[in-house]
Amino acid sequence: MTKTNEQIKAEFKSQLKTFISKLNNFVTTKDGQWTIKGFIDVYKNIYTISGDTKIISKILEIHLFPKILKFASDNGYKLVLAQHQNYYPDISFVKTNDDKIKFAVDFKTTYKIDKDYCNGFTLGSHGEYFKNRTSKKNIQFPYSDYLGHICLGIIYSRGENTSIDETKSHKVEQLESITSVIRNIHFFVAEKWKIASDKSGSGNTANIGSIHKIDDILNENGIFSILGEDWFDDYWMNYGKITITDKNGKTKIISNLVDFIEFRGGDKELIVKKAKKVVKAKKKEEDIAEKKEEEQIKKERKK
Repeated sequence: MTKTNEQIKAEFKSQLKTFISKLNNFVTTKDGQWTIKGFIDVYKNIYTISGDTKIISKILEIHLFPKILKFASDNGYKLVLAQHQNYYPDISFVKTNDDKIKFAVDFKTTYKIDKDYCNGFTLGSHGEYFKNRTSKKNIQFPYSDYLGHICLGIIYSRGENTSIDETKSHKVEQLESITSVIRNIHFFVAEKWKIASDKSGSGNTANIGSIHKIDDILNENGIFSILGEDWFDDYWMNYGKITITDKNGKTKIISNLVDFIEFRGGDKELIVKKAKKVVKAKKKEEDIAEKKEEEQIKKERKK
């Protein structure tokens, strides 16, 4: 019996989840620290890694890549890497015996704010290749060619700042005593649309933002998760394009899912409610970003 695309996707996700369940022994020590302690020069001096999230993310990718290569080979896939730094996705998995079977896999890393929430991450652009599913702009293969768009994610705790000094170097003999910049690494696999929020990420109006509650990320319980992928696509394809009149007679641009569902005549009860707890500093940051975002959308529409 021929498998449906949904069955093929479910199988691939299951394979990925089995794969990541075995990674902690590779990337963490017995006390939960990252096994990468720094980088070494020819004189055997070890320099600690910066706590910068972009640096950590890139090194994690390099660290995991040999394992990912083996996973692909073991499951009958070849890897196609993004041709350029700004291309989507990070890796395209292409079935060796059927090149119509493709999966877009993006690495996503973020740190915990507390035991329940993380800082979040971006989920790719909602620009040209997202709106025009046959476009080849900034994407390895057209968006519609992929059977699924999946995040291979990592949520971690930052190391204790008091015990990490980036200005010092260490000898190889001191390797075990060096404190790692991250610890308590947790891997997850999730479809992009299932962990998306209705807000842009990183203050960039072209990027889709993620939800922030850790349990919801791990369980793919984002605000679109019951509505479905078609609603996710429709919302983000039209993000910042629709203007409505509010009850006071003023016009405003739709930039939240509730207003969008009302405009489209959908069922608001199917929206998964956002987690109520928000760290104050994070909430303030999001409010400022949202205002800037609305201003940017207005500027772009005037062009």
